[in-house]
Amino acid sequence: MPLARLNKFISRRPTEESETAPPSSVSVTAARMPEGQRAYVIGDIHGRKDLLTPLLEQIAMDRARREDAQAHLIFLGDYVDRGPDSSAVIDLLLELKQTEMNVITLKGNHEAAMMSFLQDPMKGKRWLHYGGDATLRSYGIDLVLAELTEEKIREAGKKLKKNLPDSHLQFISSLGASHVMGDYFFVHAGIEPGRPVDDQKEHDLLWIRDDFLEHTGLFDKVIVHGHSIIPEPEFKDNRIGIDTGAFYSNILTCLVLEGESKEIL
Repeated sequence: MPLARLNKFISRRPTEESETAPPSSVSVTAARMPEGQRAYVIGDIHGRKDLLTPLLEQIAMDRARREDAQAHLIFLGDYVDRGPDSSAVIDLLLELKQTEMNVITLKGNHEAAMMSFLQDPMKGKRWLHYGGDATLRSYGIDLVLAELTEEKIREAGKKLKKNLPDSHLQFISSLGASHVMGDYFFVHAGIEPGRPVDDQKEHDLLWIRDDFLEHTGLFDKVIVHGHSIIPEPEFKDNRIGIDTGAFYSNILTCLVLEGESKEIL
């Protein structure tokens, strides 16, 4: 979707809050990437390797038709749960990290919940109801949610520790919570309004919804996020949302940022 066709999504009318925003704030229309840099930003995958693979092919074709630039592949988290191929998605992400592209993989709330389950299955058992049961199946572990008992939950935790490759555990446990490039702040869920982007709590970066989504004032960076499902990419004065609900909509979205351009693959 070229920039010209994005105009209907981008609100250009300043709100009362944005008019009084601090001088360091930046709007979507003014936001820029650093010179010679291009970012491909991918929303929540949720175990849908079947969608990720063709999207990566589209990215490769897009790179081939453009002028040379340093390419950055930025994933906004939620690689696991709900979809059928969580394990295979992580395998693919690990393969991508061996390519010439700069691959940045951020943490989502589902990876955080998975880590909680690995550390203590009983304390982290809610993860199973977030789609963690599908992730277990991708690692060869069958668990029926309607038949959960403490014994079965603890046994599932033991099996996951046994079946989870060391490379997958290292990948999940080493994910960062945010990334900055140019005028953009990349994060899974959003930020707490009123706090600078470099003074955020990780819990908010992974879980926040309404306080962030309903905020109309500008931030010190444009926030690029997933986490909150929308039918199509959402461009606001202060943020860009790209979680199009891949696990049920079959639409995995990629945002392309270069210079002042914002496009959708």
